[in-house]
Amino acid sequence: METKADVSHTMPHHSRKHYLALLVRKLPFTVAIAQALFRRTRPRFSVGAVGVVFNDANQVLLVEHVFHPYSPWGLPGGWVERGENPRDAVVRELREELELEVEVGSVVSAELGFAQHLDLAFLCRPLGEVGRLCNELVAYRWTPLDEIPKLHRFHGLAVAQAIAIRGLRV
Repeated sequence: METKADVSHTMPHHSRKHYLALLVRKLPFTVAIAQALFRRTRPRFSVGAVGVVFNDANQVLLVEHVFHPYSPWGLPGGWVERGENPRDAVVRELREELELEVEVGSVVSAELGFAQHLDLAFLCRPLGEVGRLCNELVAYRWTPLDEIPKLHRFHGLAVAQAIAIRGLRV
């Protein structure tokens, strides 16, 4: 005699899930194709791009970030969008965050960090003045090289390398 514990809890045979399961079992390669297509939509790395911006007085532009609790001061920049050139991302981010137009130069630092995140830092030159700040930023300042506060490790490395490339002294 069958008890309630013996009854299988499945959907009726005519459900879409059931037909899909039968199709997958008959054509298992469809799962491999679907997985391959899905993987093509996923980035292998996340990428961030920041600008190391110097003014004519050789001061570096630092911004105070709302969402960086341990090292609030850092370089302006952000995430590179899927299919976006990292140089274009720096231009876009500085425009969005600071209403600042910049000329993007060479890469001064690159580092693959935690969770397959690639950080890129570009040497930049301002083409105007800082405008209105976005909601992600509390403040900005042009900082003399001997007054740079504690920065996120990568940002500090990028600033140090940009200083060296420019032949400046701290």
